[in-house]
Amino acid sequence: MRALLAFTGSRGDAQPGILLARSLRERGHDVTLALAPNLVVFARDHGVPAVPFGRDTADLLHAQRTDRRFASRDPRTRLRALFDLQRRGVPEQLADLRALAPGHDVVVAGMAGEEVAESVARAVGLPFAAVHFFPIQPNSVVPVVPARWAARLPGFVHRGGWSVLARARAAALAPVLPVAAGPNVASVRIQAYDPRLFPGVDEQLPGPFVGFPLDRNGFLTSAEGAEPITVGMHDDRTPSFVEAVDERVVESFDDTAVSDLRLPSPTLDSWLDEASAPIYVGFGSMDVGDPAAFVATLREVCARRGRRLLLASGWASIGPGFEDAVAIVGQVDHARVLPRCVAAVHHGGAGTTAAALRAGVPQVICSVQADQPYWGQALRRLGLAATIPAKKLTGDRLEALLDLISRPDVVQRAATCAAGFATDGVERAADAVEALVGSTLTPDLLHCAGRQP
Repeated sequence: MRALLAFTGSRGDAQPGILLARSLRERGHDVTLALAPNLVVFARDHGVPAVPFGRDTADLLHAQRTDRRFASRDPRTRLRALFDLQRRGVPEQLADLRALAPGHDVVVAGMAGEEVAESVARAVGLPFAAVHFFPIQPNSVVPVVPARWAARLPGFVHRGGWSVLARARAAALAPVLPVAAGPNVASVRIQAYDPRLFPGVDEQLPGPFVGFPLDRNGFLTSAEGAEPITVGMHDDRTPSFVEAVDERVVESFDDTAVSDLRLPSPTLDSWLDEASAPIYVGFGSMDVGDPAAFVATLREVCARRGRRLLLASGWASIGPGFEDAVAIVGQVDHARVLPRCVAAVHHGGAGTTAAALRAGVPQVICSVQADQPYWGQALRRLGLAATIPAKKLTGDRLEALLDLISRPDVVQRAATCAAGFATDGVERAADAVEALVGSTLTPDLLHCAGRQP
């Protein structure tokens, strides 16, 4: 089988594609992995060959942050800004995928760029699989508005709302995404999340429901051969957390220094072993505003609670370092680190949310955009997390939310959820892709949440 995998978006969007490409390659298949240009090196550095397509993720994130129309009081202005953002980069994606598709047997895409990839697949007559990290197809189970009050609305409102959103997105893309001429092709939406988090959704959406595509063994955060990092020091010998200190691994996204430092495992392990379990904080590729103020707020909250702080800086311009009470690193192996933390504070990306669920850690989800507020509300309803929009986060509010998730009943529910958490989502997604090409996508495989024998 020759598979073209197209996963654009942030690292959280691309990581499942990298893991799926690795799994298919290990099964003996030929795989072309296409990623946003700024993530190609990341995949290659971990032994998964990749080629660029479309535009850099950071360009799109920067455009969203700097477009003043998103802050307008006029909903029509905000809608036009959203439509423009949806169209940005589509012509480049189309051109790149049209050049890559010939010679393959199947096209697979993530949620970001799904319509572009399906258009190309139909144009060349190839089967198509979309990997959904969240239930975005019309259904009456998931509230269409990610707010507490929306759960009280009747199901038909949710289904209608999701249908309206789908038509709105299609309208936004119509000027730059022509309807592909060609035969109807076999297609499937792989539901890559745990349906238990949205009770009843597996009875309404076609599968297969494969579970979260987790990096369960730290493959994408391994750092073989990494050298110890020397931390910049002030005169009082306090580590500096606002300057990047290792030029080998500092990259630039939209002119912002971004620390992607990979500390050797023993360094972080030794810090974790030295004292009590810390509070983990990580916002991935999301904007945290003023980095210095952000770190100061986290320090204050953790100090008041008598807890240490472990901060994964992600794409924020926060340099690494270690103190007795604070550790700041570029990224961590969630599977190894989160079980050693007392709580996880993060942006609510599907990957981080799943990793915290697997670790049995209560969560505070500070959502920024996309599906993040939906995860926050879903886990809040199940008593597994507290949630707040990141723009409303203050030190006092964070402390109050940490109080909520520190209750014994929340801690117990998180542990119970972890005990039944499936970790073979990548392998089951690979099963579904193979079945699609082999025309063996049976009803059992479509609807079963477990891996087929």
